[in-house]
Amino acid sequence: MIMAAMDPDMKLLGLWCSPFSKRVEIALCLKGLPYDYIEEDIQNKSPELLKCNPVHKKVPVLVRDGKPIAESLVILEYIDEMWNDKLAILPEQPYERAMARFWARFIDEKCLPSIWKAFWGPENEQVRAEKEARDNLNALEKELEGKKFFGGTSIGYLDIVANFIAYWLDAIQKAAGKKLLTKESFPLLSKWKDDFIACKVVKENLPPWERLVAYYQIRIEAAKASKYEENNKTN
Repeated sequence: MIMAAMDPDMKLLGLWCSPFSKRVEIALCLKGLPYDYIEEDIQNKSPELLKCNPVHKKVPVLVRDGKPIAESLVILEYIDEMWNDKLAILPEQPYERAMARFWARFIDEKCLPSIWKAFWGPENEQVRAEKEARDNLNALEKELEGKKFFGGTSIGYLDIVANFIAYWLDAIQKAAGKKLLTKESFPLLSKWKDDFIACKVVKENLPPWERLVAYYQIRIEAAKASKYEENNKTN
């Protein structure tokens, strides 16, 4: 993980495997901002996390001058507005900014839930979820037409938001032995994710690949065991 010098006035409460936490780390590093990183244990949440984010009790939380900001999309916009003299993350034009926000919500509210359901949903719903996930990925594929990144020629807000699709989805696919995103089906998304991950700041702020795959293998096996136990109780 790449990080600027620690700043006692700004800290990030995060989690090594969270794509939402990594969004903030990437943005901070793109801006060249110093911060102190604090790893959280989601199974044993710290008093600081519960105090800083009492509503959702989740990472990431950015704390600056003692004031906490929660939710990754909110934090990204805060970072861009607060340090607007540095590399811009959001587009400058109002229409393009609005579209970036629209697609960011599409990713978080439509795309990611459908992908989760395709891998972890009830077996009788997984086929429908896979179709929905592919339809959502196809919408993003079309949004990339004629562009290297969602932000144009350089990494921007929507690219950072889509980090799950660029890296985490491949880890889940490998762990589950099931493919949703392939070069044959989504050539533009595949090229985009390769270019995104190749960026030095992005690459150095991604979780270790083998550790991430192992993490999802454990989750998948636990989900299977849970379903097996549930079926035995009802049969």
